[in-house]
Amino acid sequence: MMAVLLSEMYRLWHWLAGIQREILSDVASTLRAFAETGDWTLLLAFAPWAVVFGAAHALTPGHSKTVLALWLAGTGARKGAALRTAFTLAATHIGLSVMIVLIALPVVSMARGEAGRAPVIEDISRTLLGLSGLWLIWQGLRGQAHRHGEWFGVMAGLIPCPLTLFVMTFAAAKGVTLAGIGFAAMSMVGVALVLGSVALAASVFGRQVLALSRGAETVSRLLLVVTGLGLVVVAALALSA
Repeated sequence: MMAVLLSEMYRLWHWLAGIQREILSDVASTLRAFAETGDWTLLLAFAPWAVVFGAAHALTPGHSKTVLALWLAGTGARKGAALRTAFTLAATHIGLSVMIVLIALPVVSMARGEAGRAPVIEDISRTLLGLSGLWLIWQGLRGQAHRHGEWFGVMAGLIPCPLTLFVMTFAAAKGVTLAGIGFAAMSMVGVALVLGSVALAASVFGRQVLALSRGAETVSRLLLVVTGLGLVVVAALALSA
């Protein structure tokens, strides 16, 4: 059963990766045509595909979906707070990629096999996540659950989006940086839709666990400790990779 499930997940990711490659190829063609003609209708017609691109990209492994779900379920965040955290994460994830190209392109690694990454920033993000995990463990042991979801969204989103970096770098090279920013904004909508869905599911799960528990305070503290441990493990594995 597990083998079948893993096989289907692999097929899904392979299909999503194929969609991303096709859309990315179309993005390059559209930006190249826009650079030559200056016709903004080309970009407007492509806008819906940018949203699809962002959603497909967010459905593939990564994008801090696991740590987002852990945090929201463990802290028992309400739906509104969960959505704010997810949207903050999406905005940071995409926005950081845009800012890197605009003002800090030299920090992006161009080594073979690492093009489109910012290793220093990624390590900072993972370290902060690990520290957040230790903080949650401490809060759980003390019985205090201060959420600060938006700040968590910023920390979890500090890993730049490699495909946005590629698109922004390509657009800048063609002299149409503004068009690249427009694409990034639309793809962020797709990423936010996926992360928002994950956030709502995690919020409902966490609050249902608390609602069904007789010792709600004890369960809440346990969830915080487990969430903290999960974040520490995820951060440690990412830093050691």
